[in-house]
Amino acid sequence: MSKQQNRWPALRRLSLIAAAVLLAGAAQAQTRLKLEQPAQALDQAINQLVRQAGVQVFFASALAVGKQAPALKGSYTPREALERLLAGSGLRLSTQDERTFTLVPAAGAGEALPLVRTRASAEREPAAGAVGGYVAKRSITATKTDTALEKTPQAISVVPQEQIADQNALSVAEALRYSSGVFAEYRGASNLHDEMVLRGFQYAPRYLNGLLYGSGSLGQIDPYLLERVELLRGPSSVLYGQASPGGIVNLVSKQPGAEAKREVIVGTGNRNRLSAGVDVGGKLSDDGSLLFRVVASAEKVDLQENHLRQRRFSVSPSLQWTLSPQTELRVQALLQHEPDAGFRNFMEVAGVLKPTRFGYIPREFLVGDPNYDRSTRDQSALGYQLRHQVNEHLSLHQNLRINRIDSDYRTLIWNALQKDEETITRLASGGSEDMSQTQVDNQLQYGFSTGGVAHKLLAGLDLRHSRRDYQWGMNFGAPSINWRKPVYNVSTLALTDNLSKSVTTARQTGLYLQDQIAIGALSLVIGGRQDWAKTDIDDQQGKKQSRIDDRAFSGRVGAVYALPNGLSPYASYSTSFEPVLEASSQGTAFEPMKAKQVELGVKLAPERANYSFTAAAYELRQRNVLTYDYATRSNFQVGEIRARGLELEARAELQRDLNLLASFSHINAKVTRSADTSTIDKMPTRIPKQQLSLWAKYEPASGALAGLGLGLGLRRVGESEGDAANSFQVPGATLIDASLSFDFGLWSQSLHGLKLQLNAANLSDKIHVASCASRWACFYGNGRVITASARYTW
Repeated sequence: MSKQQNRWPALRRLSLIAAAVLLAGAAQAQTRLKLEQPAQALDQAINQLVRQAGVQVFFASALAVGKQAPALKGSYTPREALERLLAGSGLRLSTQDERTFTLVPAAGAGEALPLVRTRASAEREPAAGAVGGYVAKRSITATKTDTALEKTPQAISVVPQEQIADQNALSVAEALRYSSGVFAEYRGASNLHDEMVLRGFQYAPRYLNGLLYGSGSLGQIDPYLLERVELLRGPSSVLYGQASPGGIVNLVSKQPGAEAKREVIVGTGNRNRLSAGVDVGGKLSDDGSLLFRVVASAEKVDLQENHLRQRRFSVSPSLQWTLSPQTELRVQALLQHEPDAGFRNFMEVAGVLKPTRFGYIPREFLVGDPNYDRSTRDQSALGYQLRHQVNEHLSLHQNLRINRIDSDYRTLIWNALQKDEETITRLASGGSEDMSQTQVDNQLQYGFSTGGVAHKLLAGLDLRHSRRDYQWGMNFGAPSINWRKPVYNVSTLALTDNLSKSVTTARQTGLYLQDQIAIGALSLVIGGRQDWAKTDIDDQQGKKQSRIDDRAFSGRVGAVYALPNGLSPYASYSTSFEPVLEASSQGTAFEPMKAKQVELGVKLAPERANYSFTAAAYELRQRNVLTYDYATRSNFQVGEIRARGLELEARAELQRDLNLLASFSHINAKVTRSADTSTIDKMPTRIPKQQLSLWAKYEPASGALAGLGLGLGLRRVGESEGDAANSFQVPGATLIDASLSFDFGLWSQSLHGLKLQLNAANLSDKIHVASCASRWACFYGNGRVITASARYTW
């Protein structure tokens, strides 16, 4: 049979699928919906209907200004509901099809205005705010300007709050489970920090609203406080200065809005989980010039290891003040208190990947001691974002924040399993790590056109100062423990061995310039940055001082071409720069790490479609890579690592009833240069060679199943290397997630706003090893986690 003949069965299947989707859309257009909406502003009423009915409505925002919509209560088709909302408004419907509508002035009501698409809101989706679904269209993370994702020549994922809530992600790392290119939980159940491996490089730095938060693996924010989590892949120093070459994670916090927000959520689950959250906000002044929002959460849960627990209390208030039509100020704070912050427990290959003569060591086994182990953390942040529109071309922006992260930690850690295969020798380890950060990013944005070529210029100056006080000690005489018959009776141990006490002060000054150029369907991004970075390391224990005083230039060049069918092929070249803020075991400073990447890809995101697809292929090289050696418990610079990979990611909202996610990652990483020749041409540890994820959430807004939500997810984490010599491998694992929810408001007026939800992560409770960093450092994956929550909004 010829290749041409082979194509026809596939084409017929695709045709049948397309026809089924179209028929389903037509059927839903005629379905009557049970609706209840209060009398409110016309744009808000239309926005609410768009979310419930899954239709598209186009109109000029100026048409809705000052207009009110009547209340809706009853059963309507989408057309009937829109016609009722428009009664007396001087507007009428102009139908494109039964799911797409345009609002135009009624006869004699005025001239037509340019149309603006409405998805999650009557206005264009905010680039740093609520998405209103699973498919984001815009972001500021990649360019620091309001830019459509399909016009960004770099792979970027946006995880919106709706997805976080549907999957009940309990950490930022868990929120990224279904994104490509990231290994979000390499420590498995041990999630003291959100330590994410991105494109094979650790750790992806986290930014909060565009400014660095914490350092390395230090710091963690409750995802309930966030509006979206954004994953920007590849070197990004051109805008952010020193950063990991794998990319960055930008956390966008929940922000004030004019629409009243009132929500309370309580939850429970296995492992004695109890949780609660409150989210309130709205107008503080009648004219809407003063807005507020307060988000708070609390959680208590037992950890996977016996006798340990985690407790967290968080609150984030914010205030937005419109001083004038041209000037806006937003002030935001964060307080997070964790009297029990969690632990980073690990085991060795024997008993975890290979059984002892007594079998495998249980994942619930605690090698520490509940009488001795302690983990506390306090985090705080205060900052503001100021924007001033000078004229239609020029705007000024300033983003400032002060962070503080204080942690105190001590535990008994695994040393070695003895020949009897039941006795484990242990070490005591602990100390404190306190970090303060002050940073400000000043920006000037200027837009202009010359000869049909549009420019969006961005010039910036950012300043960063951090101080890290680190004190650590060990005790090599800690008592052993029998894992088959553990006895916990250790309460005090002096941490006087291998003492470390240092103060690291880092300062960064960065000057950057970027031009986004639009020439018809071609979009170009050209940017450069000069950094001056100084790092002082005061080894107070060893009485040594060292300094890094470096200058570095980083750049990016990228191009995207938008084809008429919605496809946008792109190419980019970017570099990164990252001074090392740690000292060697001899107290000397390390060399800075530098990287470069070539990325080719294609994006599919038609303007009027609620779906997106990205495919990216890249080659990324980094020199002077810092690696921790568990055998000697010290850091060393491995030389050069080359990573080549392919990433696929798709998001879709089908008729607003069905949300779909899919991602695939393949990576081939190798050490290409090293003083340790045994590691050359070997793959670094903790990097799955392939990852695959699928998620579907079905929640009909009408019909017999209206209000019932069903979610099902699959995550496949592939095989990874277990040590630097690649002498053993960590097997892959397939995990299943599920959710079940019910919205009572669609069935009972008295229960409007009440929603119950049940989630299960690792539904089959599969026992698996997340990764190994060496034969003496393996991490069990998280077992089954079941949560139940009741959410009430009004």
